[in-house]
Amino acid sequence: MKILVTGANGFLGKAVVSRLLEHGERDIRCLVRPGRDVSRLREIAAANRNAAVEIWWGDLTQREQARRAVENVGAVYHLAAGIRGSAADLVQNSVVGSKNLLEGLLSTGGARVCLVSSISVYGTVGLPAGSVVDEAFPLERDPARRDLYSFAKIRQEKLFWEYREKHRFPLVVVRPGVIYGAGGAGIPARVGIQFPGLFVHMGCGNTLPLTYVENCADAVVLLGGEKGVDGEAYNVIDDDLPTSREFFGGYRKQVEALRYVAFPYAVTMALSKLIETYHKKSRGQLPDILTPYKSEFMWKGMRYGNTKLKSAGWKQTVSTIEAMARYYAYWRKQGPGDKNG
Repeated sequence: MKILVTGANGFLGKAVVSRLLEHGERDIRCLVRPGRDVSRLREIAAANRNAAVEIWWGDLTQREQARRAVENVGAVYHLAAGIRGSAADLVQNSVVGSKNLLEGLLSTGGARVCLVSSISVYGTVGLPAGSVVDEAFPLERDPARRDLYSFAKIRQEKLFWEYREKHRFPLVVVRPGVIYGAGGAGIPARVGIQFPGLFVHMGCGNTLPLTYVENCADAVVLLGGEKGVDGEAYNVIDDDLPTSREFFGGYRKQVEALRYVAFPYAVTMALSKLIETYHKKSRGQLPDILTPYKSEFMWKGMRYGNTKLKSAGWKQTVSTIEAMARYYAYWRKQGPGDKNG
């Protein structure tokens, strides 16, 4: 069976391709946008000469390219999504591209789909601090009040559920926490925000919803090939997670002693209200980079359960202690600079 991996050249995508090969898959089409450096994918392919690892250049935002990408495919691991840019860019890459993919699958006979979504799709505003968010929680009902990335991911996931309801194709949705590791983003935004010369630490005592890239790839590959998971969603979160303070303290000790100021949650919310008020009064002269709604979602301190994932057979292969050690070692080698994720 031919497998399509969209976003195959991304941080998680390369790990998923490697894991698929380790699990015995021998026919993988890696969808990559034109002009990208695919040297790591070529290394993975070279190390697995008994498998057909195809670099497929294409752009899902182009309808015909999406249709061709899914031809003769039996399973799709859909990781492609917009990460940065304007609202239009993120919607184009996460939502329009996904719709073209779905339409292409329907026109070519369909396939089993594993969508990699995010825990950012949950509607957690209004919950008590420390609430454990599991897969039964509803999706965000007011995505326009969230950050652009969450807005696009929420719309993307809702699109897949709507298409499955109408066309009844096999679908499993994977909702990773903050994916980290060597080669990924720097300090997660749930820890705080990097300004020139100063880091504002906002996470403080919150438990960080982390998943190491290899552990996350294990979960994606497991669920994408598992029977009996059609129509289900799964959080992907590691065990034994650090608090934001522990994570940031380790970073300052082992990587770079950043200058910082810590904002307790109450201070963060007060500042958010002030920014939101001034944004409205100034008619947008000051961007609403923080609002109470956004800040509550990011830093109130929700916890995310992984019991359902474990019941599907997932086991954490890289311990959190080892994963954090690898992460610190990688960023120590990178040297000083802006490492905010």
